[in-house]
Amino acid sequence: MKKIFFLFIAGLTVSASYSQEVSDAVRLAQDNITGTARFRAMGGAFGAVGGDLSALTLNPAGSAIFINNQVGITFSNQNIKNNSNYFGTQTSDKDNSFILNQASGVFIFNNHNPNANWKKIAIAGTYENTNNFNSDVFSAGTNPRNSIDQYFLKYANGIPLNIIDGLEYSDLNYNEQQAHLGYWGHVIDPVNENDGNNTQYTTNVPAGGNYYQENEVYAWGYNSKLSFNIATSYKDRIYLGANLNLHITDYRRSSSFYEDNNNPLEPTETISNLRFNNDLYTYGNGFSFQLGAIAKVTKAFRLGLAYESNTWYALYDETAQSLQTTRQAAGGEIIHENINPNVINVYQSYTLQTPGKITLSAAYIIGKSGLISIDYAFKDYSNTKYKPTSDPGFGGVNNDMRNQLTNNGELRIGGEYKIERLSLRGGYRFEGSPYKNGTTIGDLNSYSAGLGYSFGATKIDLAYSYLERKSNQGFFATGFTDGANITSKLNNVSMTLLFEL
Repeated sequence: MKKIFFLFIAGLTVSASYSQEVSDAVRLAQDNITGTARFRAMGGAFGAVGGDLSALTLNPAGSAIFINNQVGITFSNQNIKNNSNYFGTQTSDKDNSFILNQASGVFIFNNHNPNANWKKIAIAGTYENTNNFNSDVFSAGTNPRNSIDQYFLKYANGIPLNIIDGLEYSDLNYNEQQAHLGYWGHVIDPVNENDGNNTQYTTNVPAGGNYYQENEVYAWGYNSKLSFNIATSYKDRIYLGANLNLHITDYRRSSSFYEDNNNPLEPTETISNLRFNNDLYTYGNGFSFQLGAIAKVTKAFRLGLAYESNTWYALYDETAQSLQTTRQAAGGEIIHENINPNVINVYQSYTLQTPGKITLSAAYIIGKSGLISIDYAFKDYSNTKYKPTSDPGFGGVNNDMRNQLTNNGELRIGGEYKIERLSLRGGYRFEGSPYKNGTTIGDLNSYSAGLGYSFGATKIDLAYSYLERKSNQGFFATGFTDGANITSKLNNVSMTLLFEL
């Protein structure tokens, strides 16, 4: 039976900086259109509309638009297909998941004094699955230049041989663990194997390029938000609201990288193939707050303004690794190595601060026939940071985020048209890349449509949304940074049941 050792690592400076990458921070900083089917169908353009159980998570003042108490629940089916292009080889993989997307309720307390200016107070609570991380990506192709040996060399060079060779995996920090795997897997060797102070290493992967490589990434988990809302109405013209938000994240990623080559063998032992496995588990919770206002400029025209603060996450990471290699020794013997420490690294809690967001909105209400709405939001991703910022273990990645990330805009447009009890809806969403280069994660385009039917106190809504985004992220962040061009296509179908009380 496999025996697993849990290694608790308390030092942030040398050990917790191991996997805090820019992409991990951006994953938690990004939003997605979730919530009720009506909200999804109209592209999330509800900042000045209100009156929807998900609208109040965008602009807290939206709950004061409600006339009656209302509760609702939403279920979604998500299908994501990832098409990969790695040095000209096309592959694809997909994942399908069914989730409870949203559950919430709003309760209205009217002021029956006809002379009062403050007409009502709304109190609401919502749960939303703000991001579904379920996704499978498979990439394969022949790399004409680079081998993963550069990953192990990058970590090993500078580390004395007596540390890599003399200590157990569980006694090492993250950088040393990578060098340990490469050394004991015979991917790398010291330049001077008789000198315990040796800090330079050489590769056992034959030169010549044309390395066949595969990278499989399976991710699953969620980011969810619990919001506690209060809002009020002044003369039924000005609506003000606030939210306190609790964020919960649970993310798992399992990756497996394979490489082989047919390059001529060297006189000494050489690596013909290897498989490098990495597992990451990130979990924790966060806090943020929101403030919002909606103004009825005229009976038909509304303006909205909403501010969402930074989110402060307290996070934990756990990692596990293994390496299998096949090599040919100098005498021609084929040797298989399985370097599996059976250790789970459990790192000390750290803080991630994701950026705030400001949303400007406008809506035109066409009597009882429908509406047109537009939102524009902007967020500065370069303000994302790991804390404490004074910790050298976070200095490098925080500097990378300042240099690589940028502020971006998000445009949402939605419309609704009513035919008696039937409502027809459509929406569009565009979000710019959070990266300065525009390619690590590209621009997002999304189209949506839906319909709803009112039975009176009970309503049912359906929505379909399509999202497409391109990305190119390296398989590894250091040393070997080649990656595939990925086109992600997400299809979502949602159904909401609403009940007025």
